[in-house]
Amino acid sequence: MTADRTVRVLVAEDQQAVRAGLVLILRNAPGITVAGEAGDGEEAVRLARELAPDVVLMDIQMPRLDGVTATRRITAERLADVLVLTTFDHDEYVFGALRAGAAGFLLKDSEAAAVVDAVRTVARGEGMIAPGVTRRLIAEFAGARPVPVGDPPPGLDALTRREREVLGCLGEGLSNADIARRLTMAEATVKTHVSRLLAKLDLRSRTQAAVLAQELGITAP
Repeated sequence: MTADRTVRVLVAEDQQAVRAGLVLILRNAPGITVAGEAGDGEEAVRLARELAPDVVLMDIQMPRLDGVTATRRITAERLADVLVLTTFDHDEYVFGALRAGAAGFLLKDSEAAAVVDAVRTVARGEGMIAPGVTRRLIAEFAGARPVPVGDPPPGLDALTRREREVLGCLGEGLSNADIARRLTMAEATVKTHVSRLLAKLDLRSRTQAAVLAQELGITAP
């Protein structure tokens, strides 16, 4: 997405007061427009198909169709990137949303500026993979509630040295610009490496790649 393009957001949240607050925040943010609102998961998927938003801000617990299933359908059809709303209070759905291809996670009690920044970050294709959030995700679900990693994905051996280094950087929560500085390469080259490693590992988002890197102990140089 280019810097001057308006980011179109679909807000999916079943609590009307919360949804109204999110819509107000986003409508007041320069360069962002609210393309639509959904009160449940079924409506979120339908509107994602109809409105083609750039980002879906998705509550994880909703009636008719939960946020995890809705996220899986939206990402499987490549309708939009999904930014999941969560409380992180032992929310067992969060890891499922990650596996379903969510591009990032936003705490429900985040300040307005954080909401706007998260939407813009996901719209840029960066993904919300701040180290603190990623570590908490893993601690919550891989630690307190073990999730077997299983064998490393088949595509891991197909990664080039550079792609593996980029994967390690993703595990640290680095942005494309940060990775470019760390590995001394052009940002456009970083984007290419990210796209290729996601394809080889059959992953849907940078967030999945970040967690995989940490699970497998792949570190950046």
